[in-house]
Amino acid sequence: MRRIVSSPQLPLSVRLDRFQRRFAPYLFVSPFFILFAIFGLFPTLFSIYLSFQAWNPVQGLGTMRYVGVENFVFLLEDPWFWQALGNTFWIAVASGLPQHLVAIPLAFALVMGVRSLRHPLTAGYFLPYITSAVAVSIVFITIFGTQFGALNQLIGVLATWAPTAWLFEGIRDQLPINWLGRAPYIKPAISILVFWQFFGFNVVLYSAALMTIPREYYEAAAVDGANLPQRFFHITLPLLRPMIFFAVTLTIIGNLQLFDQPFMLTGGTGGSGQAGLTVAMYLYRTGFEWLDMGTAAAMSWLLFLVIGTATFIHFKFFGRGGLETRE
Repeated sequence: MRRIVSSPQLPLSVRLDRFQRRFAPYLFVSPFFILFAIFGLFPTLFSIYLSFQAWNPVQGLGTMRYVGVENFVFLLEDPWFWQALGNTFWIAVASGLPQHLVAIPLAFALVMGVRSLRHPLTAGYFLPYITSAVAVSIVFITIFGTQFGALNQLIGVLATWAPTAWLFEGIRDQLPINWLGRAPYIKPAISILVFWQFFGFNVVLYSAALMTIPREYYEAAAVDGANLPQRFFHITLPLLRPMIFFAVTLTIIGNLQLFDQPFMLTGGTGGSGQAGLTVAMYLYRTGFEWLDMGTAAAMSWLLFLVIGTATFIHFKFFGRGGLETRE
């Protein structure tokens, strides 16, 4: 008859050591996943569920009512949504395109020309990006003020100065101009603010990319007789294409979600004729002023689809060549 011999029980210290070795890594990374599930995954899934509901949050969770795709249909037939979407694209293009047209040659000049002042100037250009959007907006409200705004004061001086008076003959009768109160001027004013706040960020990105281009390329081109513009267009721009693709992608995603700048400049109203109303502002108004959370959730997912589509189109037509430039 075979005797069954039980294995000796391991000491407690050994078992604790094995437990720590096996499960300690999971315990260390668990806070991230717990917080992500609470503040990331759950809100995302709840917003999907909410987009198919009609719900006033003041009345409690028990008042939710399933409406299917009614919220999406309502938005697609809502003229205010389409106006907000059009305003958003207008501001995104008018403020985003100049950012890169200015940032690329400016970064080139900083890296190739004024090397001694590169870091102070780069820090100065980057300062508006890290400044609070509310603080920046208050400054621009002062600049665009009707009676005492700096812009109207400057135009008033130039309109009465003989060498430049002819430039302002068409608008002399309209002075002082209500920049933030008249529909034709609201979107340009917002675009100027967005451009000023974010172009410095792109200067930093392009400066960092330019630092990775070997100096030997420029030296060889100079030996071959290439002047500065030729070196810029034939060396710098082709090698910057990956960074241009990355920076433009960030601009597309950010500009289609604009909220702080138009909200502050228009006082949260969208301005005359809703000329400054963006999709993010309309989403906020629908959810937190009109308390229609279902429609607001549906609008957030429509905005997500718009941003995803714009990013995909950008990648399809411009991204592949940019990403393959250095392969």
